[in-house]
Amino acid sequence: MPEYRRAFIAGGCYFFTVVIQDRRPILTEPANIARLREGFRRTMQARPFQIDAVVVLPDHLHTVWRLPEGDDDYPSRWRRIKHYFSVGQASVIGRGSLARRREKGIWQRRYWEHLIADDEDWRRHVDYIHYNPVKHGYVEHPGDWPYSSFALAVRKGWHDADWGNVPPTRIDAVKGGE
Repeated sequence: MPEYRRAFIAGGCYFFTVVIQDRRPILTEPANIARLREGFRRTMQARPFQIDAVVVLPDHLHTVWRLPEGDDDYPSRWRRIKHYFSVGQASVIGRGSLARRREKGIWQRRYWEHLIADDEDWRRHVDYIHYNPVKHGYVEHPGDWPYSSFALAVRKGWHDADWGNVPPTRIDAVKGGE
């Protein structure tokens, strides 16, 4: 099996997919959405970064981040976010490896990361993020999903308000989505 190597580029722009262990649909429960937002807020206070786009679905999330100039440390940011979210969550018992590492088993250990290559790659991933709730059948239009940066993207002029009524073709090339 080939060894996966993460890309670490200081000041880089990245697409991430982060998934709940066993795909349990817990992220969009009201208390959990609040806890996740607080985790992002606290992490951004301690270790600043910019979120270009984000969508939170019941069992996973996608986001595009820009790291500060000279900083390539996204793993510690994800550790902080996952930690803040997991505090107060019940442990998922049943896996010996979780107990040995003193993990609660809320999140999958690994996550997908993709270094954004250029403007077209960025656009494709932002479109993928905003269309994801429609793709999964949660809503008929991206603007109807409350846990997304779609409304902000419309205000910034990245999308028209009626964008997503037709599946965007460019999202087919996104890897690491699901």
